[in-house]
Amino acid sequence: MQETLGARLREARKSSGLSQNDAATIMHISRQSFSKWENDRGYPDIDNLVFLSQLYDVSVDSLLKDNDEMKAKIGVNNIEIHEKPKQLKKVNRNLFQNRDEGLILVMLALISAIVPPVGILLPVYVMWRNSRYNSLYKTIYLVCAVVILISLWGTGIIVSDNFFAPQTHVYRVN
Repeated sequence: MQETLGARLREARKSSGLSQNDAATIMHISRQSFSKWENDRGYPDIDNLVFLSQLYDVSVDSLLKDNDEMKAKIGVNNIEIHEKPKQLKKVNRNLFQNRDEGLILVMLALISAIVPPVGILLPVYVMWRNSRYNSLYKTIYLVCAVVILISLWGTGIIVSDNFFAPQTHVYRVN
């Protein structure tokens, strides 16, 4: 039976006296990724393979041996690794297209403070509309909370002066 790359990686790690967690920490990768490599559910790219060979003080050739199938899979992984950043750039651009909306939401909340009854309801809509991809994500919540409190105070003054006994006295000046 042909020995797999994962088995050779595990054997080299154990012979160097490292745990999966220790080796993963040294390489700045997750322990789960390391486990996938050793269980043949994934394969390290060439850079990580070279780093592993240096860490375990063995040659890359001894890790790969004459396993052509493994070399082919590593080549495919390297191609995928070089293509993923291109795809991620497209995704990141789509996620952060809402920057302008963050500024619009803050302005909408601030303008709604001018009319107290509107300043209670509109900031609730603004908070519902806010997403964590807005550049002013936390600021929008803070501004909305302040606007709601000010609008509640202003609405209370309007209601008390118009519907209850007014507490404001107007004095005539001669």
